[in-house]
Amino acid sequence: MNRQVSRYFQLKTKQKEMEQELAELRKEILTYCEEQGISEITLGSYHVKLVKQIRKEYDDTKLFESLQDLQLWRLLSKPDLTRITSLIKLNVINEEQIKDTYEIKQVTLLQIDKK
Repeated sequence: MNRQVSRYFQLKTKQKEMEQELAELRKEILTYCEEQGISEITLGSYHVKLVKQIRKEYDDTKLFESLQDLQLWRLLSKPDLTRITSLIKLNVINEEQIKDTYEIKQVTLLQIDKK
């Protein structure tokens, strides 16, 4: 078991280092594309594409205040975009009821494919 624990620790350390390097590389690539004013480019055998997405980030307090029914709040328990969207589609809550409970943020996804 000592070997497994040791290996697990090594892998978690590597994972943290890799995630940090990935974040730095992502930032550099996004900065380069922004400076060049491009959202798509082919570099050697790699195709880089930036995809803009809009996401809602809910404020717990505002959302709770807008939902008078505590049963609804229990269904949500934690603001989760998928659950909230489902409740809106099912007409359990309506968009107007929660309109001031979130902030819209634009997120840029980075896609890199090898040709």
